[in-house]
Amino acid sequence: MKKIFLTAAIAATMALGACDKYLDINESPNSPSESNLNADLIFPGAEMAFANTYGDYLRITGGYMSEHYSQMFGTSNYIDYSRFIQSSVRSSSDYTNLCVRSLQNLNTVIAMARESESYGTELAATVIRVACYQTFVDCYGAIPYSEALDTENITPKYDDGQDVYDGLVNELDEAMAKVNGNEPVCTNILLQGANASEWVKLANALKLRLLMRECGVKDVKAQLKALVDANNFPTADVAWSGCWQNQTGQANPFYQEEFATYFGSTQQNVVLNLALLATMNDADDARLQAFFDPNTDKGEYTGAISGTFFSTSADLKAGYWCRPKMAYNSPVYFISLFETEFFLAEYEARYGSASAAEAHYKAAIEASFASAGVSGAERVLNAYPWNQAEWQKCIGIQKWVALSGTNNFEAWCELRRLKYPAFGSVTGTQLYDDVTGSYNPALLVPGTLYTPILVNTSLGAGKVLQRWPYPESSANRNNKTPQYEGDATPVFWAK
Repeated sequence: MKKIFLTAAIAATMALGACDKYLDINESPNSPSESNLNADLIFPGAEMAFANTYGDYLRITGGYMSEHYSQMFGTSNYIDYSRFIQSSVRSSSDYTNLCVRSLQNLNTVIAMARESESYGTELAATVIRVACYQTFVDCYGAIPYSEALDTENITPKYDDGQDVYDGLVNELDEAMAKVNGNEPVCTNILLQGANASEWVKLANALKLRLLMRECGVKDVKAQLKALVDANNFPTADVAWSGCWQNQTGQANPFYQEEFATYFGSTQQNVVLNLALLATMNDADDARLQAFFDPNTDKGEYTGAISGTFFSTSADLKAGYWCRPKMAYNSPVYFISLFETEFFLAEYEARYGSASAAEAHYKAAIEASFASAGVSGAERVLNAYPWNQAEWQKCIGIQKWVALSGTNNFEAWCELRRLKYPAFGSVTGTQLYDDVTGSYNPALLVPGTLYTPILVNTSLGAGKVLQRWPYPESSANRNNKTPQYEGDATPVFWAK
């Protein structure tokens, strides 16, 4: 196990001491000796490496590519994302972070757990490992999996995305089969103090996500039925919460990136998109106040347009736009209760009864409101009632809205898969004229997306970015990297 232990030293050093040590991804003290390494030291750092990428980079990119977010007046940091453009350079550091600081070290934890028959710990590490690989497939399609993370093989083969998903489901099944629910779990942040029974529920929710993503391209009905019939899912949101500190390297990662001044930067980039605002206003949706702050000019809610940063508009300056509501201790959501309910609504719509589908749809929206801490779910249910004949539209739009305040990356995934919200006939250039500064938000139909200004030319009008080019940090070193299939080619579950 020596090679595994040496890789694990990176994350182990992050897990020494109090909770804030798990959070500080900038800290690099001397690594402890191999003899002192154990799962309690390694696992928190490995899971927090995932939480930092999932809650920051993937949130930002997912928010822009879902048209939850637009670019702030006068700044251009993420203007490419708002035009549905991703480069091989942009994602490289986070890809490497997940491979080295998360996946490599989770493998170490799993190996240790198997050796000591600590199967609760094995399950917990498997859950985070599966989530990491899920995000890779959802971004890139085919990825290194069966030969990945072998230090003696620097050119692992790329496995088809569906084969990876099938392997991830098997990993969860095998890990869950080893526990009876009472096993302890090593030190962790996500489900602190919980035994294996709570990790089984989380594993089931993650498995449900994987199978529902697959169900449109593969027959997984029997697996889904067994999972739904068992009905052993989390009964509350699962998130990294209560662990963030208002200090450099220890705050909610999105807050630290966009709102804090720990590093001396005061640049603001992310603002509310008109597509989301119009849909929420259409239903008098109180979650808007929970997800975004009003603008500083007049205390109003305004929606910006993808593909521009309004640099020529005298009246549409920074104070005119609305920022996400975010604090240093805001949770980073892993899986929300409403996500599971939406998947159950889809399962029933596809395979079960319309009445059960409607019940889960209603429960999902109510759970989203409860998570946001606001009331008024009935107004949304009245404005967007269940329609069995258009179940994809119902679920797609409302899941997109609910995820806008919790997990924008998963919203981008579900938008690509369910095809809703769909693109309307209005374009970004009709909504805002970059030359004259004319702004016409009333043209947008609620519940629709629009083609951004200066959109990615490889996509064209009326399309969302379907995948990312392979990260430069991986492709440049691996001659087995497949030819990029193009921005408009869906990953396997969205075909």
